[in-house]
Amino acid sequence: MGATADPAADVAAAAKLGFKSGQLVQEYGWDEQVDEDFREAVEELVGSELLDEDADDVADVVICWYREGDGDLVDALVDAITNLADGGIVWLLTPKKGRPGHVPAAEIDEAAPTAGLHATSSVSACANWAGTRMTTPKNGRR
Repeated sequence: MGATADPAADVAAAAKLGFKSGQLVQEYGWDEQVDEDFREAVEELVGSELLDEDADDVADVVICWYREGDGDLVDALVDAITNLADGGIVWLLTPKKGRPGHVPAAEIDEAAPTAGLHATSSVSACANWAGTRMTTPKNGRR
């Protein structure tokens, strides 16, 4: 799933998702299909490399790349919040409609509360990936 040819567009897209300098961002679900230009734009904005799935640091934001067939979405989201700071954000990135691995919105809406998250908005994150912003409930995680 290729990326855009315009690095400035990738940085603008990452900024639109709220990534800021100094944030620690952990990444789940990386493989060769993710949008590398978008990843690099996030790293540029936050000023550091993305933490991998094995990192123990407390993350301000988690990027969770997920495609239909990657296993159980609830399990992926539960794993993604393991090191998430209180008030942190999960960006679930899934292939856009019509692309291989697309995940229906109804599946995301069903999985989020089961994982202890609340889906708040959906955006076009980058060329081939849609983003769903998720937060923990105001009264804390389940």
